[in-house]
Amino acid sequence: MQAKVSFTQKVKEEITTLPFSDEHVRALLSAFIKINGSLSYSEGESRIVLKTENAKIAKYIYHLIDRLYGIVPKFAYSKTMNFKKKLSYSVIVSDGEYLIGDLEIDFLDGKISKHIVPNDDTISGYVAGAFLASGSVNSPKNSNYHLEVSFNNENYAKWFSKLLLRYKGTDFSPKIIKRRNSYVVYLKKAQQVVDFLSMMGTTYATLEFENIRIDREFSSIGNRLQNLDSANYMKTTDAASKQIEDIKLLDEIIGIKNIQNVKQRELMKIRLEHDDYSLFELSTALSEVLGKPISKSNVSHLLRAIHEKAEGYRGKKC
Repeated sequence: MQAKVSFTQKVKEEITTLPFSDEHVRALLSAFIKINGSLSYSEGESRIVLKTENAKIAKYIYHLIDRLYGIVPKFAYSKTMNFKKKLSYSVIVSDGEYLIGDLEIDFLDGKISKHIVPNDDTISGYVAGAFLASGSVNSPKNSNYHLEVSFNNENYAKWFSKLLLRYKGTDFSPKIIKRRNSYVVYLKKAQQVVDFLSMMGTTYATLEFENIRIDREFSSIGNRLQNLDSANYMKTTDAASKQIEDIKLLDEIIGIKNIQNVKQRELMKIRLEHDDYSLFELSTALSEVLGKPISKSNVSHLLRAIHEKAEGYRGKKC
């Protein structure tokens, strides 16, 4: 049986299909390598090792390095020995010092070079690279909206948060939390998650998120309106029952036909015939009978007068 693809995986795999400029790619690689890379030396040669459990991401990074630098990395994979026994893919790049120098990566310092992210396009690329490396986002089917990117350096997490604030046309309010040995930058508001996805250029994921979110919100509004309608109906029914009691008492004692006030008399007849009418429906029906407009507030006043008259007779009965 084919494994279910998570929404996070959909977003990451869409990133690997996008036609980015070289400037954008440089920023993406800078973020991905800084978060997921390690620099080592073997036989006097420096090399960078990049690891991921997603084969498409590994191939994507492989091709980007080849495209931008003309360096053909080595590709390897191994099986993790944990319970799920997943495959782990490695992209191994020779001449690592040159690469991290050009991408202005400092594995010890959290600062993000302004030369790598001078504008919105490069910020978008950097954010996409960071998300590919250590990002995740809840499925839009989950009403608990949550998107995060994880870092192993608190200062780096703070710089990344500032980078989000620099992006024009958005209103991010990222928070940082420490989780075990990592520092997590996260967003909880639905619109900010949408803006983040849109900023990375993941159009299909953004539309899917928005469509599901809108459907849920309409459904929620519909349920609230249904509950409100039910409550209003019960309220109307209860009020009508009491009004009918008043009218029947007055009819028994003095007779509806003997009520001098024309509006009250006709309203009493309408209410007895239509015990389910709302104030609006009563005002409409009374307006048709009298041949002139009668407002809801006028009907409400007439019903109060009828109730007071009935209460007066109840007092005499007692």
